[in-house]
Amino acid sequence: MDDAVKRAFRAIRSLDVPDRELSEPVRQAMPIGGVSVSSFGVIGTNETISASDDTAFRVDEIQFDLTEGPCWTALHQRAPVLEGDIVQRPNADWPAFNEAVRDEAVRAVFAFPIVFGPFPLGAVDVYAPDPTDLDHEQVEIAAALATAMGRRVLRRAVQAIEDEEALIDSFSRRVVHQATGVVLAQLDITPDDATLLIQGHAFARKTSMHQVAEEIISGAVRFERHGGLIEDVR
Repeated sequence: MDDAVKRAFRAIRSLDVPDRELSEPVRQAMPIGGVSVSSFGVIGTNETISASDDTAFRVDEIQFDLTEGPCWTALHQRAPVLEGDIVQRPNADWPAFNEAVRDEAVRAVFAFPIVFGPFPLGAVDVYAPDPTDLDHEQVEIAAALATAMGRRVLRRAVQAIEDEEALIDSFSRRVVHQATGVVLAQLDITPDDATLLIQGHAFARKTSMHQVAEEIISGAVRFERHGGLIEDVR
């Protein structure tokens, strides 16, 4: 793993790096053009968290306005979307997007889903001004960086809830603690990630952590690992 990739992972995990600066270390690890990090899907609002340049920001904005394009497809399929030449080989599923970016300095677009557990959270988009293709190693690096972004984007969404502490009284905390233990028994993850799954589930359903915790303890909600994905089962 080269130094730029290591720096990108460190930046994603570091609380000292502001969210708005996350695109730059990813761009340095994937030096083919511009990068954006966006959140959308089940949790949170449609927003560009970080963009390395104006073009990356506009490509995100176009996709949000149209609800169409590589980031939406990547999140829906939970798999990378790799389009090496959107002018000569446009994706037929994005007619409006293709037309909208025609005047932008964009010829290749690549999108990598941001997912944490069962929660679709957003995407990392990479664009190139000239036709190009990513090799296998580049795809693996970008996908791994997007996966690492999952914890950060989910925490951002959860922290956006106003007065989150009001949702959890002292009794609820004990219930959430019990539910965290249940999730730990179901999945091989850290206690912090187990709590984050419960928080994300509550946020997605617009309910309290207490309610979700009770459902986990009763067995009404449980988490299972299928391959590399974590899914909630009810």
